[in-house]
Amino acid sequence: MNRKITIAIDGFSSTGKSTVAKQLAKELGYVYVDTGAMYRAVTLFAMRNSLISSQGVDEKGLIEKLPEVSLKFIFDEKRGFAAMYLNGEDVEDEIRQMEVSGNVSKVATISEVRQKLVSQQQLMGKERGIVMDGRDIATVVFPDAELKLFMTASPEERATRRFKELQSKGQEVSYEEVLKNVEDRDLMDTTREDSPLVMAEDSIEIDNSFLNPEEQYKIVLELAREMIEQEN
Repeated sequence: MNRKITIAIDGFSSTGKSTVAKQLAKELGYVYVDTGAMYRAVTLFAMRNSLISSQGVDEKGLIEKLPEVSLKFIFDEKRGFAAMYLNGEDVEDEIRQMEVSGNVSKVATISEVRQKLVSQQQLMGKERGIVMDGRDIATVVFPDAELKLFMTASPEERATRRFKELQSKGQEVSYEEVLKNVEDRDLMDTTREDSPLVMAEDSIEIDNSFLNPEEQYKIVLELAREMIEQEN
């Protein structure tokens, strides 16, 4: 029987981490966990509870309410992947809105939020055979993962992809607004005190500025297969 491995995928926003992680998990028969969806769900919870305003996040209020946050991934046949549920409600579509995108990095800087979600993520990955993507998977959540990948692309290319995606969903946004969101998130993700976005020393960097999704998937699948072979 083949020994399963842990695959940790980190990187900047809109680099196609989730797409390639889902494809990989499906091909290998592994569990896929989108950690970004978890932070987005906590952000949505904070927004719904008036804990986010133009002044920022009410950190004290959110920390006090964290015990009320229950997160679960439930497989959705229609979508073909596990959707994010917040306190029993399917919020998969709502957490992808621009307003949530604009606030998620602020919420992710809060240490107590990170501690709660990291402990949940580590529990999910105890049995191996998991593909997890996010910002600190290879550095904090699974520092012992057998395969670590770091996805990057230019901010302009990522903004173009995100803009097209939002347009296809009928959301009215400007390219400039999306580019600013991408750059703001990069700054917050790389400069936060708790678990900033950095590439692990033993991660393999993949710059997909000029790769299409199929090309990227081919590269990642080959790397995964090589590592699984090594481990067996």
